[in-house]
Amino acid sequence: MTAPANLFEQQESNRRRSFWLVTGFVLFFAWVGFGGDLAWYLMTADAGPEVPRHTVPGIGIVATLIAGGICWYSWRKGPERVLWATGAREVLEPATELEQRLVNVVEEMAIASGQPRPRIFVVPDGDPNAFATGIEPRKASVAVTQGLLERLDRDELQGVVAHEMAHVQNFDTRLMTLLAAMVGAIALMSDGMGRIIRGGVRIGGGGGGRSARGSGKGGGNPLALIVLVLWVLTLVLAPIISRFLAMAVSRRREYLADATGAQFTRNPMALARALEKLDAAHEPTHAITRGAAHLCIVDPSASRLSAREGFLGDVFASHPPIAQRIIRLKGMAYQAAKQQAP
Repeated sequence: MTAPANLFEQQESNRRRSFWLVTGFVLFFAWVGFGGDLAWYLMTADAGPEVPRHTVPGIGIVATLIAGGICWYSWRKGPERVLWATGAREVLEPATELEQRLVNVVEEMAIASGQPRPRIFVVPDGDPNAFATGIEPRKASVAVTQGLLERLDRDELQGVVAHEMAHVQNFDTRLMTLLAAMVGAIALMSDGMGRIIRGGVRIGGGGGGRSARGSGKGGGNPLALIVLVLWVLTLVLAPIISRFLAMAVSRRREYLADATGAQFTRNPMALARALEKLDAAHEPTHAITRGAAHLCIVDPSASRLSAREGFLGDVFASHPPIAQRIIRLKGMAYQAAKQQAP
């Protein structure tokens, strides 16, 4: 398969994934809402006349509208909110030589990738890291930490920026920005619903009167209990599953971005050296939250799970092992040198 064909296939795949991500997110919120309505209705269906019956699915309607609003907001404002959360500062006029070098490198990689020049941001954090965000290439942004500017030489910085431009070109940033916003929304929703449930248990726990026992038939509606259990399990597991999904999406795309970025620079070893330096930095990137970890070139947390291979790394790490990424880049450099040799 040719490089352009592979690029177009990757872009189309990410468009489809973005569509199904939004669809699944709305359906999830609809289930949380209408599932709660159903459980409430079944639990009050056999109650006595003094207990008001739940007949209007208000929770489901409100939850679905909220999900639609979150999707719209994530699409329109998600990239800006990710940048705002990190405290990133846009580089409009370079104030230092390091910032001027960054601007020059971004412009070079924009030309090499055939894309519009993205907006450039610097995150005030001493740990070396970088990420890109944006719904489409003409509205993309590339952000690097102050620590990355200070630790990498020009070629290494070029490799990192090329990696991020590859994410932009492949529409990875659209998918991963939507994921970052929706993972945070699901976690917030789950926490809020949990508080409501705990509050309801405290309020209703001291009952025991006739209204709690229903109409005297004894026991409860088995179907209502099943729906309620499934509903609660959804609230408990949703943040975990959504975070694992974000990690899996990130891991699958890092290798492709490494390879594509190396094609832009024609210097795979520069990115390999940059990754070695980033791997040697043991401090976490405090400015970048866990919800946006999958956007970064390396895991911003202090966890060493990204260095693990096998099931544990696949499940809990937001990035593939850096050692494996470096090996692949060195293999690309070896193949390029072999082809150029007489």
